[in-house]
Formats: sequence, structure tokens, C-alpha cells
Amino acid sequence: METLIAIKQAFGLLLSGDSALFTIIFLSLKVNLTAVGYAALLGFPMGALLATTRFYGHTMLVGLVNALMGLPPVVVGLAVYMMISRSGPLGVLDLLYTPTAMIIAQVILVTPIITALTRAALARIDKDYTPLFRMLGIAPMRRMLTLIRDGWVELLTALLAGLGRAMAEVGAVMIVGGNINHFTRVMTTSITLETSRGALSVALALGGVLLVLTLLINLVVVVVGRREQDDG
Repeated sequence: METLIAIKQAFGLLLSGDSALFTIIFLSLKVNLTAVGYAALLGFPMGALLATTRFYGHTMLVGLVNALMGLPPVVVGLAVYMMISRSGPLGVLDLLYTPTAMIIAQVILVTPIITALTRAALARIDKDYTPLFRMLGIAPMRRMLTLIRDGWVELLTALLAGLGRAMAEVGAVMIVGGNINHFTRVMTTSITLETSRGALSVALALGGVLLVLTLLINLVVVVVGRREQDDG
């Protein structure tokens, strides 16, 4: 009975346009989208480079990138905290407990995911294109750009995988953001806090929004992938 009441109240909060609730939702989207954007700017070119170039230590670097996909979020949060705290080397920037600190932590977590998925996808395409590239004598930079252009579906999948990872994050952003109301409180940290308080209606409302966004991300990946297969 209590659960049903909480679900009803959760729908009421969403339908009423509760300002506090939507402030949390919009801040979550801002932090996550910004972090994934920066991670893509780093991850796409690094993944393309690893897919098309062979050099001393290449295999070891690929293994390292793959390993970094499983970085413990709380460890990343702790590392960023130590860097930007007042006693840390970047303490003068006064970034601790700000959305910027949360974005930095998210970028560190998401970049290896986008890099590794990009490398794997473009390496498969590069294997098919290599004879043509050699025949035409295409320069390395143009080769990378061609792979990125033709592999845009795989890159979109990597991007959305990174976004899904960012949206589910709680440990790192809690440590560096502080979960400050109306400033650094995002959906995942709010769900944790409100559940501990027993405010199930708020937690369910935010959880529902988070679930819908996650399902939409996966739906986009499936639809785009099928459309690309049909076009091919």
C-alpha cells in the first residue's frame, strides 16, 4: 500500500512540474551531456588513431584503454578530489563541489569507454578498407577521417554507451560534487539521498525519469543500427 502511494505521489510530482525535481533533472542532463561531449572529443580521435596506426607499445596501450573501461568510480572521484581540493595541486582553481568537478570526473570515466569502442569498431572497418587505402595511397589523416565518416553508426553507439555510463554514475559525482541542493545535486545522487530519507515518491520520480532516458538511449542505438543495416 505504501509503495502504491509513493508511485502515485511520484507521478503527481512529475505532472505538476515540480521545480525542485526538474532542476535536478536539467542539471543531470547538463553535466552528463557536457561530460560526454568532451569525452567524445578526446575518445573519437584517440580510438581512430589506435585503429589505424601501429607503433611500439600499441598492444599494451590498447590493453590499458580496455582496462580503464572498468575504472572504479569512487577511486576516480577520490583522485579528482585530491587534485582539486584546497590542499591539492589544482586547489587554487576552487573547483571542488561544483558542476565542473563533476564533469571532470565523468570525462575521466567515459573517455576510455568511447575510445575503446571506437577503436574496436573502426579497426574492423579498417581491415576491410586497407587494400583500397593502399591502392589509392591515402594519407593516414584522410584514412582516419574516412573511417570516422563511414563508421558513424558505430561511433554513435560508442557515444550513447558513454552517455549511459555517465547517467548511471553516482560515486564519483557524489565525492567531488558534494550533492549540494540546487547546485550539484543530480538524479543519481538525489535518488540515493531521498531513499535514505524515506522520501520514496521523489526517489521513484527521479528513478522513473532516469529509466526512461536510459531506455530511449538504447532504443536510438537499436533503431539507428537497423536502419543502417537496411540501407546497406
